[in-house]
Amino acid sequence: MNYARFLTAVSAARKPSAIRILTELQQRSPPSLISLAGGAPNPNTFPFQSATITVKNGPTVTFDEVAMKRALQYSASSGIPELLTWMKNLQKNLHNPPTASYTPENGQMDMCVTTGSQEGLCKLFEMLVNPGDNVLLDAPTYSGTLAALQPLGCNLINVPSDQHGMIPAALKEVLSRWDPSEVHSPGSTAPKILYTIPNGGNPTGASMTARRKQEVYELARQYDMLIIEDDPYYFLQFDKPWAPTFLSMDVDGRIIRTDSFSKILSSGLRIGFVTGPKPLVDRVVLHIQASTMHTSTFTQLMVSQLLHSWGQEGFLQHIDA
Repeated sequence: MNYARFLTAVSAARKPSAIRILTELQQRSPPSLISLAGGAPNPNTFPFQSATITVKNGPTVTFDEVAMKRALQYSASSGIPELLTWMKNLQKNLHNPPTASYTPENGQMDMCVTTGSQEGLCKLFEMLVNPGDNVLLDAPTYSGTLAALQPLGCNLINVPSDQHGMIPAALKEVLSRWDPSEVHSPGSTAPKILYTIPNGGNPTGASMTARRKQEVYELARQYDMLIIEDDPYYFLQFDKPWAPTFLSMDVDGRIIRTDSFSKILSSGLRIGFVTGPKPLVDRVVLHIQASTMHTSTFTQLMVSQLLHSWGQEGFLQHIDA
C-alpha cells in the first residue's frame, strides 16, 4: 500500500528527534558510561529509592534501587522493549493478524505504547486528517473522538448504525457518492479514513458481527481506505469466543487498532497501544517524540512486571474475574 497518500502535510514533515535517538542509544550503553548528550539526569539524584506494590491475588511488584533508577528515567518513545514484546505476542495469539508475517515496507504488524488510547487516537488523527477531508464514523460516536476530530476542520460523515453496529449497506450508500476507480485521482474527495468502535460502542453499546466487519473491510479495500479500529472494550465482551477483529481480517495492512488497559487494569495508569502497519506506527512514534516523548517508564515497568508474572493465561483469567 502507498501509505504516503494518507499522511497529512504536518505528519509528512515530521523527522526523527535527534535527542530522542540519543536517549535510546544511551540506554544500550553500559551503566558506567556517563553521557551528557541526551540530557538525562543523574539517577543517583532521584529522591525515590525503591518501591513495593502489593497485587491482589498475585505476586508483589518490586522495584529495587537499580530498577527504580530505570523506572524514573527517560525511555524509548515507542515503549519499553519487554512490554512491547509481551503485547505483540498477545496480539498475535488473540488476533492472528495476517500482517504479522509481512515485511515492514508491506505493512508488517507493529506496535507502540501510548499514554492511554486517547493519545493514540489524537496522534492518528493528526497524522491522517487534513482540513476539508471527509471522515467516516459511527453515528452516534464517542464524544472524545469528536473532541479530537472537530478542531481539525474535517467533514464528519455519519454512517447509520443499529444494535449490531455500523450498517454495511448504509456505508455502501454513503460511498456511492464517489467512483472507486477515481479515489487516487488528484483532487479526489473520497474518504480515506473510517473510524469505528466495533465492540460495546460508546455511547450505544452496539457490537459489530463478524459478517458486518468483513463487509465493511471489503468496502475499505474497494475504496482504499484505512480503518481505525478503536477497541477499548474488546476484553469486556460477555460472549465467548470473542468476535473476530478487523485486525484479524487485515490482509492489506489497512487496519490501525487502538487498545487500552484503562478498563481492565487501571484508568489512571494511562497505558494504551497502537497496533498497525509498521510505516504508520513509526510515524505515530515521531508524533510522540515531539509531544509527550514517551509514556511513563514507571507505569510501563509496573505493568510489564505484572503481565510477565501472570503470563497470557493469568492475564486472561484476570479478564474473566
